[in-house]
Amino acid sequence: MTPPLTQGRAPVLELTGITKEYPGAPPLRILHGIDLTIGAGELLAVVGPSGSGKSTLLAILGLLDRPTAGQLRFEGRDLSGLSDPELAAVRAHRIGFVFQQFFLLPGLTTAENVATGLLYSGVPHAQRRDAAVEALRQVGLGHRLRHRPDQLSGGEKQRVAIARALVGRPALLLADEPTGALDSASGKAVVDLLCALNDSGTTVVVITHDRDLAAFLPRRIGIHDGRIDFDEDRPHPAGATR
Repeated sequence: MTPPLTQGRAPVLELTGITKEYPGAPPLRILHGIDLTIGAGELLAVVGPSGSGKSTLLAILGLLDRPTAGQLRFEGRDLSGLSDPELAAVRAHRIGFVFQQFFLLPGLTTAENVATGLLYSGVPHAQRRDAAVEALRQVGLGHRLRHRPDQLSGGEKQRVAIARALVGRPALLLADEPTGALDSASGKAVVDLLCALNDSGTTVVVITHDRDLAAFLPRRIGIHDGRIDFDEDRPHPAGATR
């Protein structure tokens, strides 16, 4: 059954009967018939222990891997017939990624690192630079445009990574353990930023093993042994502080 928070929202992602297995004798099945709908503008956590299937599900959600069986629709479009280059184009233009490791290039400034998020979009260099500056301002780092990664704190590096994910204005932001490499204060600041981005309309999915972090978000999806264990929501009153 579709959770209440998705009602009235156009789906960004719809997974129906998604299965993922890897060759072997017998084959190793990681995901077992996942049904999941993520509505536009949602903020949710996918939570589960190591080995639960979270990383495999992330790869499916982010179009980094194909399911073995089932249907995946992105913004209403069935992706099953797309070639690898066509999938890569959807991923490059419509999905942003944030990982536990920041993956910033040490020889580039923050603005240059963020601009790399548009390298495969066909955007001219000057426009990439302008978009990078705006994205850094959006995450509160307009004063760090010329700094290099070794001049930034862990929390600032993660903000740069978030800006890089946002610079192309994706329909979906996937954050994989975004606070895992941070101290508690920096982690809270990053979660607050993700909430603020969601308030501005970005659909955000956080993949985490941290149940405390998951409990902070409006919708939580539990995964265990490759199956949806629970799907629950906690609407926030208007104007409430998360």
